[in-house]
Amino acid sequence: MTPRQKKRLAIVIVLVIGVAVTVGLGLRAFQRNLLYYFTPTQVAAGDAHVGQMFRMGGLVENGSVKRTAGSMTVHFTLTDMTDSIPVVYTGILPDLFREGQGIVVHGKLDKKGLFVADQVLAKHDSKYMPPEVAAAIKKAKARAAAQASTPTGS
Repeated sequence: MTPRQKKRLAIVIVLVIGVAVTVGLGLRAFQRNLLYYFTPTQVAAGDAHVGQMFRMGGLVENGSVKRTAGSMTVHFTLTDMTDSIPVVYTGILPDLFREGQGIVVHGKLDKKGLFVADQVLAKHDSKYMPPEVAAAIKKAKARAAAQASTPTGS
């Protein structure tokens, strides 16, 4: 191998190593910033891990909103009509936040199964609902209708 060929080989090796390191760092940064989306049913099934940041969407369950007197802390339950997850949020809620409203919360699950939200999002359109939640609610309603129409045998 001539000195010129050795120099070219060294440059190629350095470039390949540089590209590999760059891709590795990029994938690592992407993985850290990746936010998963779960429905309450998926969270109840254990798909979301304790301490993992993720988004969860559903409907604010009727009668579940409880405000802590003297603070900005709100406790409520998020449901997809199949399962419900308790949520706590401290901060200013969006103007459109209300019971029965479709929302998305961002935060993490604590060891007790309580979702600690650091952000609550409500869409301006009153018909807004994440597609996954809409599908879960539709499935739950169909299941309830099927159970109601099935006669109980005695």
